Amino acid sequence: MRGTDPCLARRRFLAGAAAAFLLPGLARAARPPRFSAFPFSLGVASGSPRTDGVVIWTRLAPQPLEGGGMEPETVDVRWEVADDAAFRRIVRKGSALAAPGNAHAVHVEVEGLAPGRGYHYRFLCGDAASPTGRTRTAPEDGKGDERLRLAFASCQQYEQGYFVAHRHLADEDADLIAFLGDYIYESSWGRDHVRKHGSAEPVTLDEYRARYALYKSDADLQKSHACAPWIVTWDDHEVDNDYAANRSEELDPQFPLRRAAAYKAFLEHMPLRRSVLVEGGGIRLYGRHAWGSLATLHVLDDRQYRSHQACPRAGRGGGNVVGAACSERLDPARTMLGAAQERWLGEGLAQSKSRWNVIAQQTLFAPAGRVNGKGSLVHWTDGWDGYPAARARLLKSIAEGKPGNPLVIGGDVHATYAAHLHADPARPDSPRVATEICGTSISSQGPSASMLAGIVAANPHIVFADGEARGYVVVDIGREGASARLRAVETVKRADAPIATRYTGVIEAGRAGIERQ
Repeated sequence: MRGTDPCLARRRFLAGAAAAFLLPGLARAARPPRFSAFPFSLGVASGSPRTDGVVIWTRLAPQPLEGGGMEPETVDVRWEVADDAAFRRIVRKGSALAAPGNAHAVHVEVEGLAPGRGYHYRFLCGDAASPTGRTRTAPEDGKGDERLRLAFASCQQYEQGYFVAHRHLADEDADLIAFLGDYIYESSWGRDHVRKHGSAEPVTLDEYRARYALYKSDADLQKSHACAPWIVTWDDHEVDNDYAANRSEELDPQFPLRRAAAYKAFLEHMPLRRSVLVEGGGIRLYGRHAWGSLATLHVLDDRQYRSHQACPRAGRGGGNVVGAACSERLDPARTMLGAAQERWLGEGLAQSKSRWNVIAQQTLFAPAGRVNGKGSLVHWTDGWDGYPAARARLLKSIAEGKPGNPLVIGGDVHATYAAHLHADPARPDSPRVATEICGTSISSQGPSASMLAGIVAANPHIVFADGEARGYVVVDIGREGASARLRAVETVKRADAPIATRYTGVIEAGRAGIERQ
């Protein structure tokens, strides 16, 4: 790549990603496929539900950890959607192409389904049948939208623990699952590993594909994908720790190419619609998902468009712990979402008629500065504390637009927080304008007890914090209120660990803030 403009190369790469994702004009294999092993080794998934349809996904990979194990040919894959688990009442069926340029992944946008209904789906190729998945369509206004059970999760470092939380998540009877980033980890870190990545940090497309294949080979993760439709966004570890827009933590001049490879692998392995691809080869993950008139999910992307982190360490990019000396952090021009996404979100919140508005983003939104050992207030610059002007603008949008029951959800920080969000983040006596629930990690290790205690002591708007629990959050939303449960596994070091509810918070409709039940 010496002598190549990485930004131009990235645009060409993403344009190729779009072509592969859309699969235009590809020739089929001349003979029926033969597989060296079961081809649906990575399971199935569904996502992006609408009132009349969903996306269903699979990938042909008989040798998932050896490049997939497919011949470089395009293969016909049949699919079926049925009313019943036995597939006696098939309501939609068809075929799709699994192409080598797309790692033989299949994305089908099923249409013509009834609103607010549960369905079963599967894929067929040659003599092989995939596992079956359950999905559901979104309800219409006033028809089956009385309740929404939303589960959300993030941060699943493969080496640090088993994905036992996903097995329990599959039993929660969730209508919708939101995964808020760090689906894979590019790096090996942490203590007391229970298993290994078995390969170096990915940089190329083939290496990112292999990392997704490793994670998706996990049986518990497959159960979670197969139980309900998912809404997905990314954070940093899908590419590189603490990257910001086009800058990596290592200040690698070729980083745009690496990011393009990582983005393409993400597209290939998630149940996403073609509409995430934009003109010129770009990818737009942020979008809205309606659940009748009850709730709208405003799903954000806080990595692709953000300003570079303020005051990084010498010779580095990424986050840093800074104090008052870092005036750059306070620059009003700094953005977490980018100008276009900020406008889109503000307009959407102001125009929303939904009873609840869930802002699904990656990390802790509430201020979380803490006093260090020298008695100084310090902030972590990779989160919203590194972009306080952007946070203030979003809170102003909420206060002025007055969307119904704004609820911010997040992940990233490997701890659970419940917080009141105030119009002025620096003044806890200012009006509450929203509620926040930031969820813990599936398996990634959490912060120290002393750090968590310091954050809570300095921030009275944080009314609950737990850094020990690994698991996920389930939010039951109704017209008169919502309840949020932190579901925590006993340990991620045992694949058969039990789960229990560790915290329940209640939100009253029309009143911002959360109270422990």
